[in-house]
Amino acid sequence: MTTFSKVVERLGGGFPTGAFGRTYRIWRGVADFSSVLTWDDLNTVIGRGRLEPPRLRLHRDGELIPWQRYATAVTTRRNVVWQRIQPSGLHNQLHDGASLVLDAVDELHQPAERLAQALEGVFRGRVQINVYASWTATEGFGTHWDDHDVIVVQLEGAKRWRLYGPTRLNPLHRDTEVPEPPADEPIEEIVLRAGDMLYLPRGWWHAVAATEGRSLHLTCGLQTTTGADLLGWLSDRLRTSETVRAHLPVFASPQEQAAYLELLRKEVADALHDGAIGDFLTTRDVLHARLTTARAQLTDNDQGQVVLVAGGEEWTFASPVRAVLSPLLDGSSLPLGRLAEASGLTVGQVASLVTELVHANVAAVSEP
Repeated sequence: MTTFSKVVERLGGGFPTGAFGRTYRIWRGVADFSSVLTWDDLNTVIGRGRLEPPRLRLHRDGELIPWQRYATAVTTRRNVVWQRIQPSGLHNQLHDGASLVLDAVDELHQPAERLAQALEGVFRGRVQINVYASWTATEGFGTHWDDHDVIVVQLEGAKRWRLYGPTRLNPLHRDTEVPEPPADEPIEEIVLRAGDMLYLPRGWWHAVAATEGRSLHLTCGLQTTTGADLLGWLSDRLRTSETVRAHLPVFASPQEQAAYLELLRKEVADALHDGAIGDFLTTRDVLHARLTTARAQLTDNDQGQVVLVAGGEEWTFASPVRAVLSPLLDGSSLPLGRLAEASGLTVGQVASLVTELVHANVAAVSEP
């Protein structure tokens, strides 16, 4: 059994219905995770790429270390400024207790990408994997919480996790309130060793530090899918309705306004049928889009808009659409949900865009 299949097996059973989104869970000795990422792999990834802050960043004692302490600004001949990592400065900071974070290593290292894909198959959502490396027992981030659920995989060394639980249930990235810091002592203190795996729901306060010299672990961030996402998708879907597209009866009588709301209430209730969640997940994660012409071109105009030329036709879109179309230019087939996440648009908006291109015979939608 492969490392990835062992991970999937452990996440099966009663975990999704019993613990997911509710409480933490620990699995001991899941697999030898050295096949996913080693120290040498991390050195290679950092050495090959232009991994400037904040994608690669350092933290110590709950504070973000200014990039100027381990990188220098470089201006290219095209007047593009980027931050070049200085090995000596980086090593000095790590020696002094800094923790290194590298975001989205699944985009840079194939075994990590396969782990992300295995987790996406379980949780039916986008997974991003970040690397955390530390050389001392100094805490990098202090006591904090994440706005998404995580699966933590301990690769090498050991990490002590102090778990405090949530002070606000299901907090969001853009929320109406900020969770209050925990006032009590940890409800649990655990040590993860190589081969162990931890699940932590969003909103759970925690503090982490290495216990025995060097530590290397992966934090697999799970895309948070909430009722707000379902309602956003539903709102886009209901744009086909004449009732939804109609002007709000702002100047109508109270009786006419009540009649309109009754019509609207019925259409929303009908759309929220028992299979609506399944329909939403299918649209987001199963349907893939691809361009069907090999000569599509994407440029920017003077107004900051995106211009697509394909199949002898031209379209002008708002700038966020670049993040939808750029990944498709090489013929790739990608889920609508992933394109929506990359662009900041809703799944419904991406679906409408792709539908327009399908009708022009320059794109296609399919199931993988």
